[in-house]
Amino acid sequence: MYGTNADFAVGCTYKFLNSGPGGPAFIYVAPRLIDQVEPVLSGWFAHEAPFAFDLNFRPMPGKIDRMRIGTPSIAAFSLLGAALDIWDGVDMLDLRIRSIELSEALISGVEAKCPGLTLASPRDPEQRGSHVAFKFEHGYACMQALIAQGVIGDFRAPNIMRFGITPLFTSLEDITQAVDILANILTEKTWQNPEFQSKALVT
Repeated sequence: MYGTNADFAVGCTYKFLNSGPGGPAFIYVAPRLIDQVEPVLSGWFAHEAPFAFDLNFRPMPGKIDRMRIGTPSIAAFSLLGAALDIWDGVDMLDLRIRSIELSEALISGVEAKCPGLTLASPRDPEQRGSHVAFKFEHGYACMQALIAQGVIGDFRAPNIMRFGITPLFTSLEDITQAVDILANILTEKTWQNPEFQSKALVT
């Protein structure tokens, strides 16, 4: 964050650091602003004197700790610790180059083999991260058909099929296979199968 001169940043370790569901979120506040920021949720863990049992909240001065909201999940942090180990020695520029390579391969493959899908993400790779989204009228059912064959993406209403590119684990072969599976689903119209029609609470 120091290199970008950002004032604030938030993110999830679940997606971007591979800690899995329930992984802790993270927040960054520029040191020059930390004493001006009042957390919306005032947890005891962020109190200047957490065991004083004061009636009024006093945020910890001069530290990012004031943004904590409660007791951390030890289990979630242990999983995050293991997830962070794989980042040792990873060059972020190399990771970004690989992300673009994989996402470009996905876009070109889908556009060549999957009629009916329209790119919803910015075409310029400099304008997008490691997610690629496509519009498809029957996106929910199609995504369920993909998941049933081991291609895991997600759906966003009303018609967005979204794919997360994970450069540390995803290969060009994985992308090619995913495109071929998607193309077959569209050709065979297996997304029309009854088991893919009912919507679950989490998409």
